[in-house]
Amino acid sequence: MSTISIHRTELLRITHNRSRISRQRYRRTIPPWRMMINSRSSDTTKKDELSVKIPQVDQLRSEGLRFDRLQPPEHELFQQDRLDFGKFVAREAILDEEYWTAAWLRAESHWEDRANERYVDNFKRKFAEQEFNAIKRRCKGLQGQKCSCIVAVKKEEKHIKRSVIKSVVGTLDLNIRFFLQGETFPGEKVKSQLFCTINREGSNRYGYIANLCVAKSARRQGIACNMLRFAVESARLSGVEQVYVHVHRNNLVAQELYQKTGFEVVEMGQSESSDDTFLLQYTR
Repeated sequence: MSTISIHRTELLRITHNRSRISRQRYRRTIPPWRMMINSRSSDTTKKDELSVKIPQVDQLRSEGLRFDRLQPPEHELFQQDRLDFGKFVAREAILDEEYWTAAWLRAESHWEDRANERYVDNFKRKFAEQEFNAIKRRCKGLQGQKCSCIVAVKKEEKHIKRSVIKSVVGTLDLNIRFFLQGETFPGEKVKSQLFCTINREGSNRYGYIANLCVAKSARRQGIACNMLRFAVESARLSGVEQVYVHVHRNNLVAQELYQKTGFEVVEMGQSESSDDTFLLQYTR
């Protein structure tokens, strides 16, 4: 181990006294810095960095989050609405750490096909931070509309403790919205009016699913299908009968998933959404 001492430079203060300029020299009393270099620990540090698969969450500005927090037992969360399937549970997110993990899964999914781009890790961290704050805002509700962040969590196992970050493996958003005046499905092209109103009757609401994604390591285990089923059932418990989702027309895998779960393409009318997407409705 070697030590390198770095000394502070001296500071000059120049004072102006009419025609005379005096120079005073000051020396700080702060002790010099010392940099400790341990050459033997560099190899082990590299191995640790390569083995870590979760982001360096200490670099984020999200305050109050405990990323080493253990996933609490399900009976301590006091949640009645849940769907058990296999080794997982689908339910509404409760903890802030669950919201953040959902945001990080969305960042991973968003940049999945661009993993080799420069600074991609920085982009994902920024995306996750912004999405975390957006989820928290949406879940507070706005003008009578409701949003729920649904997560799929690994079931607790005997003698095995997991952090929240390693427990959440899937996520989606369920929004309860109101149709605009004249709409029969979201984004329908209707005759424009000078003043557009929102009919807030209970029968005029619909459910909208967005931001569905599953961790790479947990795919092909029925997580997406069961989260969708839980979302549809949650919407119906809220008094909503119609549930919609948009899917990209080139995303054949997602189209097959939604159709297998009970969604069908909306044929009637034209949508104002992009021509690159299909609007699907749950029909079962």
